[in-house]
Amino acid sequence: MDAEGVPPTALREVSLLQMLSQSLYVIRLLFVEHSLNKHGKPLLYLVFEYLETDLKKFIDSHRKCANPRPLLPSLVQSFLYQLCKGVAHCHCHCILHCDLKPHNLLVDKDKGILKIADLGLERAFTVPLKSYTHEIVTLWYRAPEVLQNDDQPHHQRLSFALDPFPIRHVLPKK
Repeated sequence: MDAEGVPPTALREVSLLQMLSQSLYVIRLLFVEHSLNKHGKPLLYLVFEYLETDLKKFIDSHRKCANPRPLLPSLVQSFLYQLCKGVAHCHCHCILHCDLKPHNLLVDKDKGILKIADLGLERAFTVPLKSYTHEIVTLWYRAPEVLQNDDQPHHQRLSFALDPFPIRHVLPKK
């Protein structure tokens, strides 16, 4: 929080989360609380549904356990399906996630559920195109059109192709 209240980026994230939380494949925002601390500074609390781990930790737990084993092909297929459904839900609402990576995908390992989380860099994709910051997506998961260094303005390189690109990189090949 800053001295002027809730940052616009936090308001954007909360409003988009409220809209996207209707999907089974996006983390559900349960409650938002705005209050002041003892010094009178504003605080914003976001309460989400609980999922025990992220995809990175889940994969590492399979690789680094006493008996290392790959993820079952059926589980990988299920996770990919859930991820694609989540991205499709975002895109149906004209939202680009812009930061899909294993750390931003939460997992309930007992139920085999994967959900998209951390929508802090999401973009509402509107017409006409607005000028956006270049601070999008983790470098390792960036789509090639974002990395291009040409004369085309950055916001014109943003498209719905931005999110599907990292999908092929978030789950292990073996």
